[in-house]
Amino acid sequence: MEGFITGLHRSPYHGFSVEFAEHRHYNPGESTRHIDWKLYGRTDKFFVKRYEEETNLRAQFIIDTSSSMLFPNPDRKAISKLFFSVYTTAAMMRLLRRQRDAVGLTLFSSDIERTTPSKVSEVHSQNLFAEMTRLLERTSPGQVKENLNRPTHAAVIMHQLAEMYPKRSMVVLFTDMLDESDPEELFSALRHFRYNKHEVILFHVKDHKLEEAFDFPNRPHRFVDMETGRAIRVNPAEIRTQYREKISRYFSDIKLRCGQFDIDFVEADIRQDFREVLLPLLIKRQKLF
Repeated sequence: MEGFITGLHRSPYHGFSVEFAEHRHYNPGESTRHIDWKLYGRTDKFFVKRYEEETNLRAQFIIDTSSSMLFPNPDRKAISKLFFSVYTTAAMMRLLRRQRDAVGLTLFSSDIERTTPSKVSEVHSQNLFAEMTRLLERTSPGQVKENLNRPTHAAVIMHQLAEMYPKRSMVVLFTDMLDESDPEELFSALRHFRYNKHEVILFHVKDHKLEEAFDFPNRPHRFVDMETGRAIRVNPAEIRTQYREKISRYFSDIKLRCGQFDIDFVEADIRQDFREVLLPLLIKRQKLF
């Protein structure tokens, strides 16, 4: 098995690169290239150095940073979809790091804003956490207006990333799937990952109460598209039934397509606790292996 999340385990695969991990006993017949001769001089026993770069798993976390991921408006002091995605990513990165697995990060909206290779070093891990901290600071309440009108071009970017990542990586995507492009194009891009032998986990990040149940007070509202700025005035009570039917079909289709393409689909409601979202995924993956 090349790698999977089952809990807190150490990777059984170690390469020989730069960052030292530990010693192990030398097995007769294997190469003497990595024997620690200084340690042999002190102990009169053969030990081989093990390093951390070649690991059991390479994980690439992709976070959609488009304007729709700021919903609901941070000025209301509510957890946004982007906030939820960043904290969930950080938790999974910490889990993988404790397993000595390699992690990388990609941020995108209308273009690739930032991408890093998968590495296992502690310095790399701290750089990723610092990058995610800057992302949250950039979308703080005082800077909300500056981050509006950032559209999503997910399909084009997913095709690019599928070719950029090393073969047989685990790709973890956080997005609200609210893209104006044809859904077929987006699923074609996700199939591109699968074609290149990547494992894909899709976190469908949403606010179930507002985006799916459409639970707004029964009075006129002005709804603004956070990515285009277009606005419409409507009383939610007048369109709630039709809206729920349409959005339910759309979300159900996403889940069905993921099952067809062997993509691990996770519904991530930002009003739930992080544990309630992550724990079922980890239990499910543990049972798979």
